[in-house]
Amino acid sequence: MQRIGGASAALQTAANTSHAKDRGAERRKEKRKRIERRLWCLRKKRYKLTIKYIRSYTSSMSRSPGRKQENHKISRELFVLTYGALVAQLCKEYEKDEDVNACLDRMGYSIGIRLIDDFLARSAVKKCRSYSETADMIAQVAFKMYLGVTPSVSCNSVTGNEFSLILDKNPLVDFVEELPAERASLCYCNLLCGVIRGALEMVHLAAEVSFLQDRLKGDAVTEIGITFLRKPEDRRHRRNK
Repeated sequence: MQRIGGASAALQTAANTSHAKDRGAERRKEKRKRIERRLWCLRKKRYKLTIKYIRSYTSSMSRSPGRKQENHKISRELFVLTYGALVAQLCKEYEKDEDVNACLDRMGYSIGIRLIDDFLARSAVKKCRSYSETADMIAQVAFKMYLGVTPSVSCNSVTGNEFSLILDKNPLVDFVEELPAERASLCYCNLLCGVIRGALEMVHLAAEVSFLQDRLKGDAVTEIGITFLRKPEDRRHRRNK
């Protein structure tokens, strides 16, 4: 009887241990879910914060240059610092540079599809008749309005659908000296590519946008390539239809 009682006690102990392990596993699973939800909320808040400062910066840039110069400078510096903090946080969350680049591009795209309305309202520009006019508008009006710089524009193809925006100065890297060796593939300003792509898509211009040169990677200039995916002949053909 003592043996039977001992065996029963052992079985009961084993069952309790198993239940305890299951409960522990469930608690760890719930804790992991809570952490993931918090991280998601933080990413969402960070995205909204970036949008907020971009719109604030947009407002200050679009005002007359003679008004509130100091506030304008603070707004730009705050935006640049906020963007740097965003990139730093993404680098902590993602091990691969490609993942960080893709995330920045997606965020920029979401900003671009909203920013285009502000741009059209504040700039009162006329409709562009060619890809070259569009590229000039991006460089001479949009970049000047939002970043305070005017890139030079060059056409890179005979078909007239590939252009480069060349920046001698990039305000987004004012507080960045160089990329760490382990982040050699990082496109620090990839947000700009997404912004341009999203804004163009909202005016029915599909395009591929990417960095061709980057001063943070040792290049002489910063160069953004824009490839419009429909050839000019296709656009004329559609209008004639």
